[in-house]
Formats: sequence, C-alpha cells, structure tokens
Amino acid sequence: MTEDNYSSTHPPLPPTTEEDRFSWLRLLRSRRVGIATFYRLMAEHGTAQNALAALPEVARSAGVEGYEICPAGVIDAELKAAKAANARLLCLGSPDYPETLAEIPDAPPLLWAIGDLSLLDRRTIALVGARNASSLGTRMARGLAHDLGARGYVTVSGLARGIDTAAHTATLETGTIAVMAGGVDVIYPSENTNLARDIAARGLRLSEQPMGLAPMARHFPARNRIISGLARAVVVVEAAAKSGSLITARDALDQGREVLAVPGHPFDARAAGCNMLIRDGALLVRNADDVIAALPAEPPEQRDLLEDIPPPPPPSRSLRETAMLHQQILNRLGPSPMAEDQLVRDLSLGAGELGPALVDLELDGQIHRQPGGLLSLAT
Repeated sequence: MTEDNYSSTHPPLPPTTEEDRFSWLRLLRSRRVGIATFYRLMAEHGTAQNALAALPEVARSAGVEGYEICPAGVIDAELKAAKAANARLLCLGSPDYPETLAEIPDAPPLLWAIGDLSLLDRRTIALVGARNASSLGTRMARGLAHDLGARGYVTVSGLARGIDTAAHTATLETGTIAVMAGGVDVIYPSENTNLARDIAARGLRLSEQPMGLAPMARHFPARNRIISGLARAVVVVEAAAKSGSLITARDALDQGREVLAVPGHPFDARAAGCNMLIRDGALLVRNADDVIAALPAEPPEQRDLLEDIPPPPPPSRSLRETAMLHQQILNRLGPSPMAEDQLVRDLSLGAGELGPALVDLELDGQIHRQPGGLLSLAT
C-alpha cells in the first residue's frame, strides 16, 4: 500500500457510535494506513469495519504478506489513556470538528483534544517562528498575540520554545490553541509543562497522534499543516532560511491561507526566512492592524459569533490631510511600477489607511494598478 494524493470529494460520514469510533481509530492506527489511504479505503468500502475486513487482502495485493490490522487491545489502551487525560475525540464531519481544518485536502480524520472546544468556533490566526528567538522577536510575538487576542482572535501555535511559547503565554486569557507533534498528553519540550497545563485549563491542546506517543522529527511537519489549516492566516515572526516555520508557511499557501511575515535585519540569520517570504510576496507585518487588514472577509454565518466584539474605529482624516496623503503617494510613485508593500513601508502607514487613498487616486485616473500588486503613475 502506498500513500498517494487521493482526496475524496465526498468525505466519509462521521462515526455515530462507540463501535464506529473504535473502528475509525483501529483503521487509522493500522500499519501502512496513512491519511490518504484511510480516505481511499473509506470511499471504497463505505465503513471502517468493512475497510478493516478488507485490509489484509488489500495489503496482500500490494505485495505485503502476513499483514495484520492494529490489535483491538492497542485501541482499548489508547481510549483508556484518553479518558485518564480527559481528552475528547473529534472526528471529521462531526459538529465539534474545526470547520477550517476540514477544508484542507489532508485533514486528519481524528483529533484528540484537551481543553475548551468552543475556541474552535472563533476566528483563528497562527503565530509561528524560531525556537532560538531573539529578545526582540519574542517581544514582537507577545505584542502581536496580545493585541490580536484583545481584538477577539484566537492564536494557534505549536507549543515549541521561543516564538510559540511567547504567543501562547500572551493569549492564555483571550484564547490559544496548541497543536502538538506527539500525543496530546505528552508535553514537549518539558520546560513548557506548566504552560501546557495552563492551556489545558484555559485554552485547547490538539493532536492527531496516538495518546502517549513521544514526538519524533517526522511528526513536526505533519503537525505544521494542522497549525496552518486551523487558521485563516499564518504570521511568521522569526525564521531561519531553512526552518519548520517556512514549512508551515508553504502549507498555508497550499491551503489558500494568507501568509504574513515580520521583517528583520538582513544580518540576522533568524530573520532570513521572514525576509525571503516578504521578497516572495508575503505581506509585511508591523502590528496587529496589518494582520487584520490582510484577512479575508468573514462569511455571514460566522459574523453572529462576533457581534459583541466592536470593530476598530475607522481612521478619520480631514480634507486637507487627505489631500496631503494623496500628494505623498503621487510623489513616491513614478512611471516604473512599485510594489504596494513598498509604498506602505515608505509612508509608514497601515494597509487599511493606504487602501482608500489608492482607490481615490485610481478612480481619479492619477495612478494605475498593475498585476502582482504593483502601482505606477498614470501616463
């Protein structure tokens, strides 16, 4: 059996009985059954029970002799461990399964959860970055997370040291979700034991891995796709040129999420990944307003959840100030195209402040918008 890119357009019906949930777990925990194979078997055989019965013959057809499905005792032990940890099983298609995560093609069929499941119904933004974060990077992560939390957003991160730890700590009171690479009951790194306990009490911990499983290197990239899949946008605060945070950013792009990055000094290796992302088109982040301005509009059915959160007051400018801003923009632009992000940086404005002025100038025929977010003076 091989793992392919199979993705059924009709996801399996969620399990409705304890026996069904047991069979889903048993199928997913069986040897050589990854997520793609799980969905393919469910599509071909209709139920997990039927897929389990067919699995030895499927394995034999693939050249695997003597194949045995996951022993029932292994699943009994996992369910017992989950009960002891007060963990709940979330199944794809069930009402408590996170809606945003269900949208991605390789959504985990099952998740273990410890904590407040209501956080999955709120707007989420992922904050990720370097484990060996600088003091400035850690401060930036704390500030961003705190301000986003104050505006009603839940932060998602990976419980790693550095940027992840700063983001979780800053949003314990407003809402934080930790996605774990090992079992949801296995704390890694051990220095975050108290933080993990606080998240279980006031936030939410999630994992697709079996209970009690210690994380291994190969589990972290898989964990990263869940972090980005849960969020509407991923903000990279600090990242080296080759890092797990850039894997999360690539996952986010593949999933249709917004990717944003905090710029750093060119000589700081911890900022190299962020600067590369910005060079390649990621939105530049200076504060929470930049993040919020980049988010896609909320679908109508989710807005009711946010009625008690007042929107940020729109900036008000006098006619004189507006005219001055228009002139500043025109002075910066020329016949050669310029990136809108560069204009934002040059004028030290938020995207929300600059956008209306650009629309005014475009309607007046004074500037041209070109593909790729480029701007130039009208000739």
